[in-house]
Amino acid sequence: MPIESGSCASARQAKQKRKSHSLSIRRTNSSEQERAGLQRDMLEGQDSKLPSSVRNTLLELFGQIEREFENLYIENLELRREIDTLNERLAGEGQTVDGAELSKGQLKTKASHSTSQLSQKLKTTYKASTSKIVSSFKTTTSRAICQLVKEYVGHRDGIWDVSVAKTQPVVLGTASADHTALLWSIETGKCLTKYVGHVGSVNSIKFHPTEQVALTASGDQTAHIWRYIVQLPTPQPTADCNQMSGEDEVEFSDKDEPDGDGDGSSDCPTVRGPLTSLKSHQGVVIAADWLVGGKQAVTASWDRTANLYDVETSELVHSLTGHDQELTHCCTHPTQRLVVTSSRDTTFRLWDFRDPSIHSVNVFQGHTDTVTSAVFTVGDNVVSGSDDRTVKVWDLKNMRSPIATIRTDSAVNRINVCVGQRIIALPHDNRQVRLFDMSGVRLARLPRSNRQGHRRMVCCSAWSEDHPICNLFTCGFDRQAIGWNINIPALLQEK
Repeated sequence: MPIESGSCASARQAKQKRKSHSLSIRRTNSSEQERAGLQRDMLEGQDSKLPSSVRNTLLELFGQIEREFENLYIENLELRREIDTLNERLAGEGQTVDGAELSKGQLKTKASHSTSQLSQKLKTTYKASTSKIVSSFKTTTSRAICQLVKEYVGHRDGIWDVSVAKTQPVVLGTASADHTALLWSIETGKCLTKYVGHVGSVNSIKFHPTEQVALTASGDQTAHIWRYIVQLPTPQPTADCNQMSGEDEVEFSDKDEPDGDGDGSSDCPTVRGPLTSLKSHQGVVIAADWLVGGKQAVTASWDRTANLYDVETSELVHSLTGHDQELTHCCTHPTQRLVVTSSRDTTFRLWDFRDPSIHSVNVFQGHTDTVTSAVFTVGDNVVSGSDDRTVKVWDLKNMRSPIATIRTDSAVNRINVCVGQRIIALPHDNRQVRLFDMSGVRLARLPRSNRQGHRRMVCCSAWSEDHPICNLFTCGFDRQAIGWNINIPALLQEK
């Protein structure tokens, strides 16, 4: 009987191993296909009132969950093997180090330290994987609670700021890099008035608390106060934009931006000049706001100062100095003579004008990058957002440390707080808009798909708590503003 050579035997073993591996792959693929087909058959065989698209979405989500847990199971097995190997190695070292055996207490301490490190790694892996699963559910839930109602398209460049009038008729205002400010009908999306008095980018817009007057800040180093008269058109039936919310998220290019040449703002009434022009800054005026009562206004500039003006006379009342770099935003308290200014110097400052004889200032240092905005909330709280990807909630009576910190994955732009419900809207550089409560708990993320949501950086957000149709507005550098309906009771119940 011929004897098989060693090379032939090894070749046969390798061939058999490849064959068994191929069969294993085929069995795995076929079992996954059979399992997916069985799940679909079971789902289709059930007497369900859900639409097929919703059932398919649920099936995909549960498939993702199953795959995530399979990956976790495999990672856990590998980590367990690493722990066993480490324990064996430590046990061996305990017998041979310096020719003497380590005491059981030393060995136990060293092993427990290494095991705790691996345990922490395991926890981190669990958090990272399960957060993806939770995020999938959050997105589905958010689509039912946060609905896109109307898009406001008409600017020819990015929109920096959005604001809602405090008097009747309630209109939406937008400030754009195209040197104009537009007023919109919230219900119909029709442009009602165009302001063209600035010769630079319009960076901010705020409405007077009691009159049909607007305050705009511009890159032309001025702030303008101008009057508007609008007549609201008859509301038209609103299309159900929520039907599009099942689309998958995709990336966009500049080609997907709304085309400003086809806007509806060219035929609306135009306001060409201001009632009053505030001219004391030596740089870009980045933001402006009304003090309580509307008799004074404050502006923030890249010349590192904020100015307080008398509206009637246009005279400079106070120049607020102290910031080391350009200012990025200013905000006034709704009921008290308080002003907060934010800056690129990583701080924001609280200016107190309640006592006419004393103008105190307090400095808040808690961020590591540009503070993009700081806004007042109900009571004695201030919320600040920064390019350091954090949002912090502060108590004015304790400036040393924030009472809550929200950490995000992108720079935060001009935030806004729904005072009545204490909900913070965070617009991000990465085109997302997220909602948090004042304690830092994430409530929802506004839907963003290939048919709705912002296509570029979201610059600002503004709440309108009393409007029956839209109670949140966002604007971005994709040249459009968006009105959202947030089901706040359902949102808080989900929390």
